[in-house]
Amino acid sequence: MDVYEFAMQMEKDGEEHYLDLVKRSSSPGLQKIFTLLAGEEVEHYKYIDQLRQQSAVPQVKNRKVLKNVRNIFIEMREQKEATQAETAITIDAYRHARDIEEKSKTFYLERAKETKDGKIKLIFEQLAAEEEKHLHIMQNIVDFVSRSDPGNWLENAEWHHIDEY
Repeated sequence: MDVYEFAMQMEKDGEEHYLDLVKRSSSPGLQKIFTLLAGEEVEHYKYIDQLRQQSAVPQVKNRKVLKNVRNIFIEMREQKEATQAETAITIDAYRHARDIEEKSKTFYLERAKETKDGKIKLIFEQLAAEEEKHLHIMQNIVDFVSRSDPGNWLENAEWHHIDEY
């Protein structure tokens, strides 16, 4: 399996994991976030497929995922959406998604270092940056739903630092 096929499979696995999280989460807001992240993985798959086919050098678009996630959290807070039903099993699945994002980021950074082609290097660096955003989102979700008083996690959620990414 070449690097492109491996990356495409990695993105496909990520999409499937997020779609599984949509089914497993009891929170409509978190379901929206996981659906959004699954869509991001589909876009990454397309970028890698374009590279593999050498049909064109894709442009990785800034899809403003962090801003969209922040807006979903604001909506959840305003609607006082409870997340008490998130179970330890679900939280473990969130941790697994976070770990997948970390591995994906590392994978793309390593591929960027290995390639001599400046355009492909840039694509891999951009994909790593996208994975970093997803990692940040998942870490925040893990932190918030793991709190001892999960029903109040939205009241204390501070997503203003997301703009730093």
